[in-house]
Amino acid sequence: MSKRDYYEILGVSRDVDAKELKRAYRKLAMKYHPDRNPDDKDADAKFKEATEAYEVLGDAQKRAAYDQYGHAAVDGQGGGAGYGAGNFSDIFGDVFGDIFGAGGRGGRGRAGPQRGSDLRYTLELTLEEAVRGVEKQIRIPTLAACNVCDGTGAKPGTSVKTCGTCHGQGQVRMQQGFFSVQQTCPTCRGQGTIIEDPCTSCHGRGVKEDTKTLSVKIPAGVDTGDRIRLSGEGEAGAMGGPAGDLYVQVSVREHNLFQREGRNLYCEVPISIVDAALGGELEVPTLDGRVKLKIPAETQSGKLFRLRGKGVAPVRGGGPGDLLCRVQVETPVNLTAEQRELLVKFQESLTGEKHSPQKKSWFEGVKKFFEEI
Repeated sequence: MSKRDYYEILGVSRDVDAKELKRAYRKLAMKYHPDRNPDDKDADAKFKEATEAYEVLGDAQKRAAYDQYGHAAVDGQGGGAGYGAGNFSDIFGDVFGDIFGAGGRGGRGRAGPQRGSDLRYTLELTLEEAVRGVEKQIRIPTLAACNVCDGTGAKPGTSVKTCGTCHGQGQVRMQQGFFSVQQTCPTCRGQGTIIEDPCTSCHGRGVKEDTKTLSVKIPAGVDTGDRIRLSGEGEAGAMGGPAGDLYVQVSVREHNLFQREGRNLYCEVPISIVDAALGGELEVPTLDGRVKLKIPAETQSGKLFRLRGKGVAPVRGGGPGDLLCRVQVETPVNLTAEQRELLVKFQESLTGEKHSPQKKSWFEGVKKFFEEI
C-alpha cells in the first residue's frame, strides 16, 4: 500500500464529506485512467494510488480506523494490486459512465415500468381573461396507454417475460482485464423484460398516439410565464408506468389600450391643447368600465394620473394595483386658414418665458453642451 497520506493523494481536507470525497476521486480517476494514458506509467501509478486511497476513505469503518491509527490500521485490508475486490464495483460503478460514455450503475433504473414524459401547452389569453380568471377547453396530442393491452405491450392473453440474459436488471457485467464494466443488455436493450408476442394494436410499445380534451381553470390574476400543473395529464408511462404531468404555460396577448407591469396597468390618453392648457374632464377606460378623469389646467404632455385600485389583483395574493394614465397632448392637424390665423395671433400674444416653463432650461442646457465641446 502507498505510504502517502490518503487525504493528500486525493487533494482533500480531513473533514471532507462523502460527496466531495467521491467527486475528488472521480476527477483523478478520469484524469489518470490507464485507457486514457496507455503509454504513461506514472499515470497508471497515480490511478492505482488514488483508487487505493478512495477504497479506504470511502468506507466509513476503514476511514475511522485510518484517521485514528494511520496506515497500520488498514494495511492488508484494502487497495494494493487487487484494488479491494470485495467492493470494487461500488467504487468504480459511477465513474465508468464518464470514462466510457455508458454503463455504470445508473443504467439499472431502466428496467420495468417507466414514468411518462411531462408535456407543456402554451395557452394564449386576453388581458381580461388573465385578470378575471377563466375556464378553457384545450385539446392536446399525447401518448395514451394502449386500451387493448392495458399498457403492457403484450398481446392480450400473454404476459411480459423477464429477460433471461440480464435476469431483469437491464444491464450485463463484462470483465475487461481487472475492470468489471456494466453495459446495457443487448437482448432486452435495457428494459429487463422481453415481449415475445407483442400487442398488434400498439406493436409492443404499450402506448398509442391520441388527442384528449381537458378543461383548465385559470385563476384570476395570472400573467405571462405563469404555469398551471395538471397532475397525471402528460404522456402515458411505458410498460404500465404512471403518466407524466401537463404544464399549461400562460401567454397574455397584447392589449390595444392597456399595458401590464406586475399589478399595475398603464394607459395612454390623448388630450387636446385646449384641455391641457385650460383643464377639463375626460372619460377614460378601465377593466371595470369608464371613469371620469379630471385634467388640471397647464397639464404637460407625459404627466401620469393614478386611478387607485383599477389595476390587477395578483394571482399570488394581495390587493389590486393601480391604473396609471399617461396624457399625450396632441398637436391639431388639418387646420383651416382661419384656425391658422388664430394660432398665429395666439403665439404673438405669448410674451416672455412664463408661458413655457421648460423652454428656458432646455435652451440653457443646449448652450452649455455646445460650450463644452
